[in-house]
Amino acid sequence: MESIPAKTIVTKNKSTKWFGMDYTMNIYKGCNHGCIYCDSRSSCYGINQFDTVRIKEDALRVIRDDLRRKVKKGVIGMGSMSDPYNPYEKKLSLTRHALELIDAFDFGVGIATKSDLITRDMDILSGIQEHSPVICKITITTCDDELSKKIEPQAPVSSKRFETVGKLREQGIYAGILMMPILPFIDDQEENIVGIVRRAHEIDANFIYASMGMTLRGNQKEWYYEKLKKAFPDQDYISKYEKQYGYRYQCSSPKAKHLWKVFTKECKRYGILYEMSDIVHSYQKNYQYTQLNLFDL
Repeated sequence: MESIPAKTIVTKNKSTKWFGMDYTMNIYKGCNHGCIYCDSRSSCYGINQFDTVRIKEDALRVIRDDLRRKVKKGVIGMGSMSDPYNPYEKKLSLTRHALELIDAFDFGVGIATKSDLITRDMDILSGIQEHSPVICKITITTCDDELSKKIEPQAPVSSKRFETVGKLREQGIYAGILMMPILPFIDDQEENIVGIVRRAHEIDANFIYASMGMTLRGNQKEWYYEKLKKAFPDQDYISKYEKQYGYRYQCSSPKAKHLWKVFTKECKRYGILYEMSDIVHSYQKNYQYTQLNLFDL
């Protein structure tokens, strides 16, 4: 496995608006889930060979030294640019050992992933939650396994991810769903949105954070269009996108307003949080530095 040099891995965020994350930590670079819509492959991020997963050299030592130097405790976000539970992690356990360091230094953690491998580390996550905030965000964009195979070909199917959220909740770990992106013309149907919310209720998800649309910009757009042709050879989705969005970067579903009303109504019915401020307050409310984070929202 290729390695890349890294002087630091745990970096301070300019803002805590995204789920109250004080710091960001990515042990791996690149991702091999092959999701057709991934914004992280956009040229603005400058990640070459995005589909090749690489490890940062001497990552655990660097993380340990980074944590030692932090004056302020806080929540460390994992999974912003690379899934921390890629297939290599099953053997390498670098994410698991990083969580052990986070626990030892009394930091909190927020993990975003599509992998069920996160359940392997529920023991450590439970330990961290005893002293600091923990939030696990599992990305689910469709409740149809066959569709998930087409748009997220190397990731576990949606039903497996629902099961993952359920297992985390059974252990008392704060966990929910990232329902994003919702792809215009593909999974932006009312039945899909309602299906995800109702399934989330069945597995006792704490929250669902949604975005009724997607982004399309340099490199990512070309990749997306190419994959649309292969995944849906009988559908001319590209013409629909070009007609609807042209050169726009932010591509909200044409049905976004209606879908949002449906989504919020269902979430309220089942008592599932969906506003960012409410989610952050909920998972951080029992910890000492919560108020410092919330003032930044």
